[in-house]
Amino acid sequence: MSSVMKDFVKPVLVLTLICLFISAALAFTNQKTAPIIEEAELAKAEQARRDVLPEADDFKLLKLEGLPSTVTEVYKAENGAGYVFMLKTKGYGGDIKLICGIDSEGRITDTNTLSQSETKGLGSRITQDDFREPFRGEDASLAGVETISGATISSSAYLNAIKDAFTAYEAVKGAE
Repeated sequence: MSSVMKDFVKPVLVLTLICLFISAALAFTNQKTAPIIEEAELAKAEQARRDVLPEADDFKLLKLEGLPSTVTEVYKAENGAGYVFMLKTKGYGGDIKLICGIDSEGRITDTNTLSQSETKGLGSRITQDDFREPFRGEDASLAGVETISGATISSSAYLNAIKDAFTAYEAVKGAE
């Protein structure tokens, strides 16, 4: 009987206690770090909005229905400088999250890729300034913007998301 206790029950009991201790330590760490992580993410999102619409003083999240499915959030600049659109589209490598600022005159102030998993060297070029630069100053026609040769799926998805931002821009302007 003592052999069963020594060989089977005691190791199981020790492992159970170790697992309980580690689980409690992880729960405690999560409880302490979750607010800090959330605050950092909010600050990062605020900075991303300021990067694409630098003239804005502060942003107000708008709750709107009927926007294109790629538009996940719309923020209005409190001082009337324009709008910021959070976008999510499907590229070759998966979801692409991007942000687009459109000023009160209906021109793009800037765009930026927030996250992507496109092919390195091809689709990942959507994150580079030479791809983003032609968007700046463009209106809804996007006349000066072209897709990237060899990365048409990624760049077309990006371009179509920006077109959806203009659709949402018109809806927002019409709702005011």
